[in-house]
Amino acid sequence: MGNFEEHPLYKMMHPKSIAFWGASSSPMRMGTIQLMQLLSMGFEGAVYPMHPREETVAGLKAYKNAKDLPAPADLAVLVLPTDVVPQILEECGKAGIDRVIIVSAGFGEIGPEGKVMQQRLVEIADQYNIQFLGPNCIGVVNPYVKLNTTFFPYQATAGFIGMASQSGSFITQLFVHLEKFGLGFSQGFSVGNEAMTDISDCLEYLGECPNTKVIGLYIEAIRDGRRFFEIAKKVAKKKPIVAFYVGGSGAGGRAALSHTGALAGPDLLYSGVFKQCGIIRAYSIEELIDFCFVLGTQPLANGNKIAVLTHSGGPGAAAADAAERNGMVLSSFGDNTLEKLKKFVPHTASVGNPVDLTFSRNPNDYTETLPKILLEDDNVDGMFMYVLLPAHRILETIRQTVPDEEQVEQLARAYVETQCSEIAGLTTIYAKPVVGGSFCPRSELFVQVLQDKGFPVLPSPERAVKAMGALMVYSRMRKALLTED
Repeated sequence: MGNFEEHPLYKMMHPKSIAFWGASSSPMRMGTIQLMQLLSMGFEGAVYPMHPREETVAGLKAYKNAKDLPAPADLAVLVLPTDVVPQILEECGKAGIDRVIIVSAGFGEIGPEGKVMQQRLVEIADQYNIQFLGPNCIGVVNPYVKLNTTFFPYQATAGFIGMASQSGSFITQLFVHLEKFGLGFSQGFSVGNEAMTDISDCLEYLGECPNTKVIGLYIEAIRDGRRFFEIAKKVAKKKPIVAFYVGGSGAGGRAALSHTGALAGPDLLYSGVFKQCGIIRAYSIEELIDFCFVLGTQPLANGNKIAVLTHSGGPGAAAADAAERNGMVLSSFGDNTLEKLKKFVPHTASVGNPVDLTFSRNPNDYTETLPKILLEDDNVDGMFMYVLLPAHRILETIRQTVPDEEQVEQLARAYVETQCSEIAGLTTIYAKPVVGGSFCPRSELFVQVLQDKGFPVLPSPERAVKAMGALMVYSRMRKALLTED
């Protein structure tokens, strides 16, 4: 914890007081919206709205100048017109505020004139020993201390995914995507133009964060490639990193230049750099979160041989196909495993791989007995399970013998909880990755229970198996990195 708390970004992400410029009595101003998100998140520290004329903002006493505050704020947030920002940054410095988030745009991303203005911000910050994030960013989120300086409500849980993004709206849109899986950020950064604090700084910081199990990056361009490489390689030995790079194509590179002023590089170059420093590359937002979900919850794999367990032929075949497409092989079970399987699998079902149960009168066969038989096999490095425990069918069965509706729902939930506990506990018992796939959404009780227990259930067999493939690639890369030491 020592290194973590001493990192320059720690104070920015754990402020006890915030001075906020740009909010007013106008509810549609960008600054007002961001201040309201901070307050609605339930931030427990002192919040000081700053305004040259208004006496109160959002029901809080407003201050005209940073020197008027009861004490120097731990963090300042600036949502101001471009030409005012240097003056207010200097005001912060004179008042002893040394952590600042500059949301305002109109700097390095607009061309030579903006770059001059941006350099002026760096000079002021150096003069007053200020560490700032931005400009042209949307801010930060740290659910563990109820901190959200963005314009979008954060309603996901406090989770284990640390995120650093060169796009502000990208990170806020992920708030909604995380909710689909019961996931959440540990901490998240929008870095904007990276005039002083860049994505490498955030990566280094998240590498030390105790609540962060996996790190996600949205990258348009890396400005200091050597430093990024060195930090990423060091962090990847401890935690998985997943990167979504969008600057490799001609269209993506032009978009990055206009977005943050970043100069993107060839796609193959970035893929090579990621591979050398142990970063897993994602090719979509969905893959980024899928990979983070699995890498953040599952143990490393010793190899690339997987078992596929299903009670429906189609999903099993899709999983098997996805395994081979993503660098894995289906395990060849030992004779002892095959003999054990025959006792539980009907003669109409398959004891090959995939193991297709089709039907069993005892649900524990699928959720407890068969998974354990497969995971005990030395030829199995990991397992995919097609998961389908439809609660509505269970409800109908129970209703036939239990008249009380409340009791019916309690019994159904208890049944689902028991089955899901068996599945979710497999990785702890066998120290092997197990990933689930289901076409059912989180609104289905069994999906919600499994995800809340930390078991990854993804929306299709293909996505689940591809994420397991990413975990197996990282397992190999991490082993190679540690061997270099």
